Amino acid sequence: MNLSYVISFACLLLTVPLVGAAERPNLIIIFTDDQGYQDVGCFGSPDIRTPRLDAMAEEGMKFTNFYAQPICGPSRAALMTGCYPLRVAERGNTKQVHPILHEDEITIAEVLKSKGYATACFGKWDLAKHAQEGFFKDLFPTRQGFDYFYGTPTSNDRIVNLYRDEELIEPATNMATLTQRYTDEAIAFMEKNQDQPFFVYIPHTMPHTRLDASKEFKGKSERGLYGDVIEEIDFNVGRILDALGEMNLTHNTYVLFTSDNGPWLIKNKGHADGHLRGDHGGSAGPLRSGKVSTFEGGVRVPAIVWAPGKVPAGTVCDSIATTMDIMPTFAGIAGADAPSDRVIDGEDIRHLFHGDFEKANLEKTYFYYLRAHLQAVRQGKWKLHLPREKEPVGAAPFSRNTHIAPEDRVGFEEPFLVDLENDIGETKNVAAENPDVVNRLMGLAQSMREDLGDYDHVGTNMRFFDPLEARPLKPPVPSPPTRKSSRPNN
Repeated sequence: MNLSYVISFACLLLTVPLVGAAERPNLIIIFTDDQGYQDVGCFGSPDIRTPRLDAMAEEGMKFTNFYAQPICGPSRAALMTGCYPLRVAERGNTKQVHPILHEDEITIAEVLKSKGYATACFGKWDLAKHAQEGFFKDLFPTRQGFDYFYGTPTSNDRIVNLYRDEELIEPATNMATLTQRYTDEAIAFMEKNQDQPFFVYIPHTMPHTRLDASKEFKGKSERGLYGDVIEEIDFNVGRILDALGEMNLTHNTYVLFTSDNGPWLIKNKGHADGHLRGDHGGSAGPLRSGKVSTFEGGVRVPAIVWAPGKVPAGTVCDSIATTMDIMPTFAGIAGADAPSDRVIDGEDIRHLFHGDFEKANLEKTYFYYLRAHLQAVRQGKWKLHLPREKEPVGAAPFSRNTHIAPEDRVGFEEPFLVDLENDIGETKNVAAENPDVVNRLMGLAQSMREDLGDYDHVGTNMRFFDPLEARPLKPPVPSPPTRKSSRPNN
């Protein structure tokens, strides 16, 4: 082989794009806890300053119809698996208030690891038992696809025990430091793994109560301590974006910011939408109700996707999207395959991320479950509240739902149809004027009952992975707590 051929061949190699880590974008999810739909400036907050999130929306895409689940643990199960929480298998074949995610479920981290991603979780896990003690350490993030974990087992109702991987490093840690420390650790992980694709999941402990903020932010917001917490989260979102820029990774990274459910109204005076300085819960703005509700305020959450050069700047997506879509979407971005041996409820929405709104699935349907109870269904602008009792058995322990305002603790004797484009506050029943829409949505609800299930029966594709003598006829939910615990921690 002559020298000129070797040189020509070498030059050709230098001009051919190599398929490798550089073509697999980095993926980041920032997941706040109990942040309401209106608790971001660009979503209408009148008194909480979020300049970095607002800039993120200006440089990326804001989703106005983005759905999570009504409470903490189920929302995390949906995000991690791409499935409705009632569908996923749990340890012991139960259906807990907060899922104890079975080790044979496949998480987004496991999917991405198959393509060489470094994976890490920084913050609240809540899928190994809803407790700071006595949880299943063998169901920690480090056993569910994450290379590294720095965070806490569950919510901060009382204390936060801080872990590194599976080692307790700080019992009852100072909550005021958590937002900054999660971010410090996430940036350090990104720097360490900047030469390979990484997946970073930052499920912040707050603004779930108890609230606290560092001295740099405490007492600074017009909205009181709750505003302090959101403004500190905003600042630390900016630190993540700035770090990407310093590492020259801005144009090869997707960042999703969203919340796990609506605002915790029980932490506000009179269960009102949060607006007083002393309120420790948030605001859903024009949406009805809040956390632990299947009204829009409980499940529709702020969402922003940012990826300069990939996500068109300054765009707004009004199509229905959900946290369940993130696993198949991130899998598609990474060139990985979502699980094909089980039902996945989410769909790949890369076309929405990239502004191809004409490809939106116009028949996309979202089903509103509270615990094991299917309560509503949405397709397009139409949302149908299904007939239900005021205190439905299938929603236990939230049947007598003290988390939401009394006027929202309602039942429906007949189907209650809402046109969300013209009645975002869900106040007027237009079922009588639209019988065909009611019939179509009732049919979709029945199909979902057959596929997944409802409080009174198990659907074909509800998953149970531990040995069973016989498949249960009803979802195996634990017995409801006594009236003493009518306000379960979330």
